[in-house]
Amino acid sequence: MQLGMVGLGRMGSGMTERLQQAGHDVKTYDPNVESTAGSLEELAAQLDPPRHVWLMVPAGDVTENAFKELLGILERGDAIIDGGNSNFRDSQRRAAEATEPGLYFVDCGVSGGIWGLREGFALMAGGDAEPIGRLQPVFEALAPEGGFAHVGPSGAGHFVKMVHNGVEYGLMQAYAEGFDLMQASEFELDLAAIAELWRHGSVVRSWLLDLLARALQEDPNLEGIKGYVEDSGEGRWTVEQAIENAVPLHVIAASLFARFESRREDSFSAKVNAALRNQFGGHAVRHED
Repeated sequence: MQLGMVGLGRMGSGMTERLQQAGHDVKTYDPNVESTAGSLEELAAQLDPPRHVWLMVPAGDVTENAFKELLGILERGDAIIDGGNSNFRDSQRRAAEATEPGLYFVDCGVSGGIWGLREGFALMAGGDAEPIGRLQPVFEALAPEGGFAHVGPSGAGHFVKMVHNGVEYGLMQAYAEGFDLMQASEFELDLAAIAELWRHGSVVRSWLLDLLARALQEDPNLEGIKGYVEDSGEGRWTVEQAIENAVPLHVIAASLFARFESRREDSFSAKVNAALRNQFGGHAVRHED
């Protein structure tokens, strides 16, 4: 099948290579890669109708600008697929806007990271059945067995991916706290060996644990890593939806706040706590140099 791929970053490049390995004809466009088409218009000219253009670019303005430009380039019956981590509300709006010129819009959450080329990408698609049916050979090539589903109407794909990432935040934080406790204990524990042990038969085994074991084998004390944890938006959106729907997400919300805390060298709230302990109990205060 023929496909236009926009964006050849860590995910887009791996997806393109996996599709090509499966025999698909993938035309590419990335303004930072010389070997690709020179523009979205040139990319569209390389595709036979009905065209399928997959956006694998950062959510926000970059996706919005590419989407708007494609609305004026593509023709009736063509499809735009957004595989980035867009907000599902934006995807619902884009799907509605795409219908005006007779285009299809598919929002497809993609999970797999840099390992997707080898292991396959988990795909969560939202949108009309018509374009998703046409794209079935692409989904089958990208995903491992059982790794693709048409989860619902427009917006559902990115909604499910948003929740997926919120769950990911909670799992990562649980591992982080457990290994933090073991590292601080009275025992001289081999954390790399414990992570490897837990990978085999343990009820907490997972792919994230596999990656943690790999990281600890490479750097047992993680001395080369600064404890600064960024977030790309999905965790915040998940918590916002929890508030909107009155659904308690204790673990996911706490894990999001833990990421915020990781970026603060010396938080004001910690200073307030120290000052209060000094005021009511005469506890010693450590002063800055």
